[in-house]
Amino acid sequence: MKVHLVDGTFELFRCFHGAPRAQHDGREVGAARGWFATLVSLLRDMEVTHLAVAFDSVIAPPPTKGGGAEALIAAQAPLAAAVCRALNVVVWPSGRYQADELLSTGAAKYSADERVQQVVICATDNDFNQCVRGERVVVLDRIRSVVTDEAVVRERYGISPQQIPDLFALVGDRSDGLPGVPGWGAKSASALLRRYDVLEAIPLDHTQWDVQVRGAASLAAALRGMYDEALLCRNLSRLRTDLPVHHSLDQLAWPGADVAKVAALVDVLGDDTPVARVRRWAG
Repeated sequence: MKVHLVDGTFELFRCFHGAPRAQHDGREVGAARGWFATLVSLLRDMEVTHLAVAFDSVIAPPPTKGGGAEALIAAQAPLAAAVCRALNVVVWPSGRYQADELLSTGAAKYSADERVQQVVICATDNDFNQCVRGERVVVLDRIRSVVTDEAVVRERYGISPQQIPDLFALVGDRSDGLPGVPGWGAKSASALLRRYDVLEAIPLDHTQWDVQVRGAASLAAALRGMYDEALLCRNLSRLRTDLPVHHSLDQLAWPGADVAKVAALVDVLGDDTPVARVRRWAG
């Protein structure tokens, strides 16, 4: 069997920007409608038998005057969770943790179960590439239908998935606000990480390096100047795998959608378009 772990926060974000804006009973529901449709679409795949969706929050923030896109998306988080519950999909609200760390923990937990053929993390954030393990844990970009396995990671970055936090600490990651070390690029960083494995094993004296890297002296000097910051960034970019994810594998099994809850959801969203495409209903 396969286990699909979905980044619900990202899905709601992309639905807000990709689906038409809509209001029902004076409430913005466009992103939630989009999420309803795309989750039903995912569940139509016969390989999707066990799944969970993680959100950074399923609680709407207090209303504010004006309210830009971020506020409008956050306000629909409870509706997004309601979509999951109506379809009988397990929801992981992050609370004090982050959704990406719940997903990384889930990937580690369920991939260790011999009954699981593959864990599929449905997300686009490059941070999840560190979770990839062979073809057993992969990342699926549902927008482009692109699967990233370990072979892809090694080809793209020149290192193993586990080394990605060390790489980002050196070269930076704009999406997460990691500055990187000045002068370090992907080629030099991957060459040294292939040789020394982790950031703290790289000698701070370039004369001790036994791999040829262009501009070695200046790279080593820059690393010495930002060494503690680089280690901090590396540790911050590592996704945890030890959070309290208590659902058993069997509890992730999808039983089909709940008839009454879906009917109530349709009343709230004012759109029953996806209902005809629901593959299975709970008995």
